Amino acid sequence: MRAFRMRDWQTDPVLTEVDTPEPGAGQVLVRVGGAGVCHSDLHVIHEFPPGQMPWELPFTLGHENAGWVESVGAGVTGLEPGMPVAVYGPWGCGVCDQCLRGVDTYCERQSEAPVERGGAGLGLDGGMADYLLVPHARHVVPLPDGLDPVTAAPLTDAGLTPYHAVRRSWPKLTPAALAVIIGIGGLGHLAVQIVKATTAARVLAVDTRAEALELARRFGADLTAEPGDGVTALVREETGGRGADVVIDCVGSDGTLTLASSVGRVLGDLTIVGLGGGQLPVSFFSLPYEMSVQTTYWGSRPELGEVLDLAARGLLQTEVIRFRLDDVAEAYRHLEEGTLTGRAVVTP
Repeated sequence: MRAFRMRDWQTDPVLTEVDTPEPGAGQVLVRVGGAGVCHSDLHVIHEFPPGQMPWELPFTLGHENAGWVESVGAGVTGLEPGMPVAVYGPWGCGVCDQCLRGVDTYCERQSEAPVERGGAGLGLDGGMADYLLVPHARHVVPLPDGLDPVTAAPLTDAGLTPYHAVRRSWPKLTPAALAVIIGIGGLGHLAVQIVKATTAARVLAVDTRAEALELARRFGADLTAEPGDGVTALVREETGGRGADVVIDCVGSDGTLTLASSVGRVLGDLTIVGLGGGQLPVSFFSLPYEMSVQTTYWGSRPELGEVLDLAARGLLQTEVIRFRLDDVAEAYRHLEEGTLTGRAVVTP
């Protein structure tokens, strides 16, 4: 089968031929229908020096995956060949407190052998291939009726990550609240929809690109703006001087973090989702009183089911740009150049 593999650190991956895996006991082989192209892969490809991550090379990229069950190993029940499924990407030990809650992202035994470190496309073989071997059936989630693998694939991260960020702030997203979403890309355009689908709060979408702001308006943003001093004034005007109740930064650069902290309100939430490498100075007077600042990493397996249900009901729509597996390098090039609006999905 074909697979887009990392063979050395800080070196471009290569599309190559590898053996098709066979599922062992408890495992599931998925025929890949869609694999999302995520900006975090660019960090893996270009920035990680040898030894920074506890991962062994080579491995296949692709951590946003959906497809159809091809075959199952001994002991797997409830999954039949041909069934459309999504794959929960982070793979933990399955027995620690966090994994038992379905939050494999925060597995407490990742540093212990023989726990598999990372997840699909993150140290272990992912879905930029014809087939994906999932090491445990608990990571395979049947798709609701009406949802196809190409649409579902980016929801496993680009949908799940902002959903988790929004969900944890639900108590603050009242009908009188304003949520500010910074960066209307693969995650941000879904974050806008998640706030609108699950709360009565208003949404202000912020991006440098006119086409991204148009996309945000199409998906329900009440207000849009380009970053700059005018955003802070707009937020104060729209909230009677209070500030935004919830800010979700899908970029995470120095500039966006400065903006995010300037528009928040007392007792508000600032959630950093983007991996832009920025820093947020924190001191007694640098943030509004009791503004909570947090980072998040993916979401839980139960939350993935909720995201898929929202999409199946038509409440979440992913802006998908399709690429063939033979053109996967081109998809990453467009992502790096910043010319994609929405989410690129590779369709083997």
